[in-house]
Amino acid sequence: MSAGETGFDPLKQPLLAHLAELRQRLLYALVAVLAGFSVSYFFASDIYTFLVRPLAQASGAVPHRLIYTGLTEAFTTYIKLALWTGCFLAFPVIAAQIWLFIAPGLYPAERRAFLPFLGAAPLFFLIGAGVAYAFVFPMAWKFFLSFEMPAGVGQTLPIQLEARVSEYLSLSMTVIFAFGLAFELPVVLVLLARAGILSAAHLSGFRRYAVVLIFVAAAVLTPPDLVSMLCLALPMMALYELSIWGARLVERR
Repeated sequence: MSAGETGFDPLKQPLLAHLAELRQRLLYALVAVLAGFSVSYFFASDIYTFLVRPLAQASGAVPHRLIYTGLTEAFTTYIKLALWTGCFLAFPVIAAQIWLFIAPGLYPAERRAFLPFLGAAPLFFLIGAGVAYAFVFPMAWKFFLSFEMPAGVGQTLPIQLEARVSEYLSLSMTVIFAFGLAFELPVVLVLLARAGILSAAHLSGFRRYAVVLIFVAAAVLTPPDLVSMLCLALPMMALYELSIWGARLVERR
C-alpha cells in the first residue's frame, strides 16, 4: 500500500509538528500577556500616577489637572495602560517561547552566539525607557508648559494646559517606546555583524548616512520639539559608534 493510499505523507509531518509547537508557544505567550494585563490593571492607577509625576514636577507651583471628555475615556485609558504594561511584563516569557521554538533548529555554536542578544534586547529597551522617563520627560514637559500664559500678561484670557488623560498616556507611551526601540540599535547591528551580514568597515563607511537617518528617525518618533529630537538623536549616534565597536569585537572572535 502506497503512502498516498494510506494518507500518510512523511514530508508533511515535520511541518505539522512545527505548526503544533508554534501554536503551543503562542498560547503560552498569550497566557503570559493576560496574566500581566490582570496584574497591571489592578495597579493601573499607580502606574498612571508614576507616568504623570514628571508632568506634575514640571508644573511646579502652578496647579494643573488632567481631564477626560468622553464618558468611557478614563476606563479605556486604564485598559490600554494595563495592556501595554502587561506586554512589557510578559516579554521575558515571550522571549523564552521564541527561544524554545527556534533553538532546536540551531547548531550549538549558533545557540551560544544568539543567546546573549536575546538577553541584551530587554536590557537596552529598559535603558532607553529609563532615559525617556528620567531625562526627556522633564525637559520636554517644561518646554511645552512654557507656552502657558497667565491672566493679565497682555491677554484677555489665560492660556493654560488641560491635557486629556488619553492624549497624555498616548504621548508618554509613544516616547517611551520610541526610546526603547532606538536603544535596540546596537543589539541589532552587532547581531547582523555576528551573522556576517554587516561588518565594522561597512558601518564605519555608512556613518555619514546613518547620522542623517538618525535625525530623521528622531524627528518622526519624538514630539515636535528640538529638545526631544536631540535627546533621542545624540544617544543614537553614540549607540551607533558602540555598534561599530561591538562589530569589531565579534569580528576578532
